[in-house]
Parts: sequence; structure tokens; C-alpha cells
Amino acid sequence: MNQFVPKREPHASRSGVFAVVPAFNEASTIGDVVRNTLRSVERVVVIDDASTDGTATVALSAGAEVVRHPINLGQGAAIQTGITHSLAEGARYIVTLDADGQHEPDQINLMMESMAAAHADVALGSRFKGEAINIGRLRRVVLKLAVLFTRLTTGLDVSDSHNGFRMFSAAAARQLQIRQNRMAHASEILEEISRKRVSFVEVPVTVRYTDYSHAKGQSNLDSVNILLDLIMSWLRK
Repeated sequence: MNQFVPKREPHASRSGVFAVVPAFNEASTIGDVVRNTLRSVERVVVIDDASTDGTATVALSAGAEVVRHPINLGQGAAIQTGITHSLAEGARYIVTLDADGQHEPDQINLMMESMAAAHADVALGSRFKGEAINIGRLRRVVLKLAVLFTRLTTGLDVSDSHNGFRMFSAAAARQLQIRQNRMAHASEILEEISRKRVSFVEVPVTVRYTDYSHAKGQSNLDSVNILLDLIMSWLRK
């Protein structure tokens, strides 16, 4: 079921820019993420992936539109739902970012400027060209291996392959259909960019690993998920 808050007149520089935020049980962080992101975009679309902690209520109160999955489908499916919804609502640009607060929404403008300067249709955030604050050693190693794997399998010269901070033009978003519901969607997006020869630019961004993300065990769990992602990508070849 879709739930909406009233629309407001957007600032000219934010017009047509939608943020898609997949969320599962992120009630403690989603409010700040929505409020901070609304400073740089016209609309924030939170995809509540069957949360049980009031994520949808907090997101709505903060000013987001909420689209809710009745069952948990995973991050890839949530992102695709958000992209499809945003395109239907007339988005010109779609930025994706995580619900746990590890990305810096004020860098959205930098992504737009970088896309325009490079005449690109996609901006890929790179923590290794920017900053990875408080990143664990295991996660850094796994992410570097993921970059090497991506370069070998797609031919894309990227420095970061599993960063959820990305921006797409509407034209690019229509081409990049995400079919992998869970972590494998990250590799799938890059494979689609390579296969369809979509122009892209890497943008230095900050990824901040917090006590909250470490408390949820995301660092080690995500490292395992990324390894599984790489295996899934290899099996699809």
C-alpha cells in the first residue's frame, strides 16, 4: 500500500530529483535520513521492506512518501520498487542511498554536478576515492576483492563496487532493470551499465560506519553477503 504526504513546491535545483531509500527496521535512523535528504531533493521515497518497528510511521512524519512491501523482499527489490515508483511520478534524476545514515545527503549536489560535467547518465559513489570512516579491516578487504572481481567480469574501471550511494538519469534508470532481490543487485547494476554501455562517472563520497551499524552487526554480515553476491554473479555468467 502506498502512503503519501502532501506535495510542496520544490526548490529549482531540486526539481525532479527523487531519492529512493530502501529500509528494513530502521526506525531509529530513517527520520534523520529523510529530513537531511529533503534538503537536496524534491521528494524522498522510502521503500519499507516489511519492517516491524515503525519505520514507515517515522518516515512519513519526517516528510517522505512511503511504499510498503507486505513481505520482506530484500534491498534489490526495494530499490527497483522505488525506481519504478519515482519514474511513474515524473522523476528526472533518481538517487539511491541507505537508511542507516552512513551516506551524506549533502553530497547529492556533488553527484549531480559530476554527472553534468562528465555528460554521464549514472554517478557511482566511491568511498575509496573519498572517505570510508571507521570501516572494519575485513570489510575493506572484501570490498577491495569485490572491486577486482567487478573489473575482471565487467571491464568497468571502478574503484568501488558495492556502494549504495548512486544517481541515475531517468533514461538510465529505465534501462537498468534490477532482477536480483538481495545483495547480488549491486553487481547486477554494474553488469547492466557495462552491457548496455551506459555512461557513468565515479564521484568521491563519504561512507561513515557508526556505532549503530556496528551494533546491528552490519559490517561482518554485509561482508559475507558481498562474498555471496560475487559468487552469484559468477554463477550467472
